[in-house]
Amino acid sequence: MSIAENIEAVRENMAAACRRAGRDIKDVQLIAVTKYVETDRIGEAFACGAKAVGENHAQEVRDKLTFYKQHGAELHFIGQLQSNKVKYIIGNARLIQSADREKLLLDIDAQAKKLDLVQGILLQVNIGDEAQKGGAAIQDVPYLLELACGLRHIRVEGLMCVPPDVAPEAARPYFARLYELREKLRPLFPEQPLRELSMGMSHDYPEAILEGATMVRVGTAIFGKRNKL
Repeated sequence: MSIAENIEAVRENMAAACRRAGRDIKDVQLIAVTKYVETDRIGEAFACGAKAVGENHAQEVRDKLTFYKQHGAELHFIGQLQSNKVKYIIGNARLIQSADREKLLLDIDAQAKKLDLVQGILLQVNIGDEAQKGGAAIQDVPYLLELACGLRHIRVEGLMCVPPDVAPEAARPYFARLYELREKLRPLFPEQPLRELSMGMSHDYPEAILEGATMVRVGTAIFGKRNKL
């Protein structure tokens, strides 16, 4: 299938999941994950109406940034971010979706202060408590939110997770857990937006939508399997 056909299928699946959940499709944003995808193929996705992209590596952001700006793309950084690469992302990404530790929040705030802007972030939560994955432990999220409230150049717009590698239906309890965590935190931190729930990827985005996702990160289902650039 072509990229255009893939995007149409993804949108149809998103719409069907929204109908099942009694939700408006306008409340769920599709983020095309462009890791290791060449710019000409990304351009095909833009031609089909894709507007938001998700990148995992700071170097790829640097390499593709001019292209993204030329196309008016909304960039999200969704990979693990090293402190020494923060300067390449601040001000270029609408959201850093993978903020997950104290030092990273402090580094983001410091760099954003230099640029006199407020950087939107999502707190990544290790929702399955997996040692090999990034993300803050569930019990540490309130501390990170409290820390963020004292930083003038960070705005926490919500939460993100990557659930364990299980069947789509088996991922639903993890998505539900992230939704419940956000709902518990909202009244405790009214100064932060905490609207977004970024969860669900190519194999389980419909299930994530059923559990309240406001953003789904879809790469393989759009671009197919990719080789490292």
